[in-house]
Amino acid sequence: MNRTIAAVFLASLALPPLALSETNVNISIGAPAIPVPALPRVVFQTPPLFLAPPSLGFYIGVDMPYDMVFISGSYYLFQGNNWYRSNHYNGPWATVRHEHLPPSVRNYKLDRIRYHREHEYREYQQKRDHYRGRHYRPGREEKNERREHKRYEKEERRYEKNERKYEKQERKHEKDHGGGRDDHQDRGRHRGNND
Repeated sequence: MNRTIAAVFLASLALPPLALSETNVNISIGAPAIPVPALPRVVFQTPPLFLAPPSLGFYIGVDMPYDMVFISGSYYLFQGNNWYRSNHYNGPWATVRHEHLPPSVRNYKLDRIRYHREHEYREYQQKRDHYRGRHYRPGREEKNERREHKRYEKEERRYEKNERKYEKQERKHEKDHGGGRDDHQDRGRHRGNND
């Protein structure tokens, strides 16, 4: 292989300058390496708190060492000069190109998002129990879903109980009134069979 390369190189030196200008030698081994950012590892022991500054229109993670937002059921994380998306605040994360971010996030520079985050978090800390802004902590919606599911199951059991009660009354009514048929219908049917 080395002899072949050396022979091609020496042959190209022996050619006249005009031939050199038209000669093109390319040696390529494998595909060029494309740098792929490492996916972030984000771990929260307890669900993080998100506040929604009215001026932004989406939730921002506060009291955390990450730049994270929550919008339309997805979490977006900015780390290492890249954006990532996940359905859960602990990941797994997938890289998202800037043009594929939700428009409301894409329209703000990261410094502006951080400014609103710090301002809103200071207000939250000062007012804590009397904070009037929108806030969200993952996990609470699961409690609400469980509560709603239990309420639905209770209503379903009540409906089934009423159905059984109604069916029982129907059977009793049929038994008391000769199978639930009018006597006129019974007599007419028997008369028709005898004719």
